[in-house]
Amino acid sequence: MKNKIRVVVSGAGGRMGREVVKLVLQDEELTLAAAVDHSLHDIDAGLLVGLPEAGVTVTTDLEAALSAGGADVLVDFTIPQSAYSNTAAAIKYGVRPVIGTTGFTPEQIEELDKQCREQGIGGLIAPNFSIGAILMMKFAAQAAKYFPNLEIIEYHGDQKLDAPSGTAIKTAELIAEAREELRQGNPQEEETIEGARGGYYNGFRIHSVRLPGVFAQQEVVFGSFGQTLKIRHDSYERSGYMPGVKLGIQKVMGYTGMIYGFDHFIE
Repeated sequence: MKNKIRVVVSGAGGRMGREVVKLVLQDEELTLAAAVDHSLHDIDAGLLVGLPEAGVTVTTDLEAALSAGGADVLVDFTIPQSAYSNTAAAIKYGVRPVIGTTGFTPEQIEELDKQCREQGIGGLIAPNFSIGAILMMKFAAQAAKYFPNLEIIEYHGDQKLDAPSGTAIKTAELIAEAREELRQGNPQEEETIEGARGGYYNGFRIHSVRLPGVFAQQEVVFGSFGQTLKIRHDSYERSGYMPGVKLGIQKVMGYTGMIYGFDHFIE
């Protein structure tokens, strides 16, 4: 039997972090090396997610968990303010980062890629781990070749910290690769309320909706003469991301350098 991949989960007490802990504890190909959370400690990781005791106590010290040795992968679902330093710390100790936190700048991703290559390890920063969402992005990029007039509308709960979402930005980047910049709308257009037309990207607009009761949805709306096309993906619960998280954990074991976007793993 092949060796299990040893996983450190950062942000273990968060809503996504708990799902990752549950995934790792229940998967025969993975094992939990450590669980880290700044707001929780001294609780067994299994009990944290409603499972039997796992023999791993949640700690607040990520550096100690990484430096202890034996870990293969860090999975991080924390906040943008700490994700970069967490990722850099993992790389320093030779632990492959799989990051679901958004908010990285292109310069930060480039620097992390350099650090990964110096260590000879792989890493992944993924704005979205949902396989359905990745397919939505790919289909949108394909459609943009034929329907260059489009807008992106993304919906999240009112506690989401960044706007637009990482998924929307990644979708926009893929579309920009497939279509030349085209400034849409009436050239004399004027916003009578600032921001009414959404954020500008490569000629099209991105709209961010933030409301309580919303989980995560995104649609790309294409317009042409006499027709429209809508490509939409809806997520209803966090467990839907876990197959993608597992695939990311497995894939980074065979890569060198930082991969930006889960779409690289979906052919």
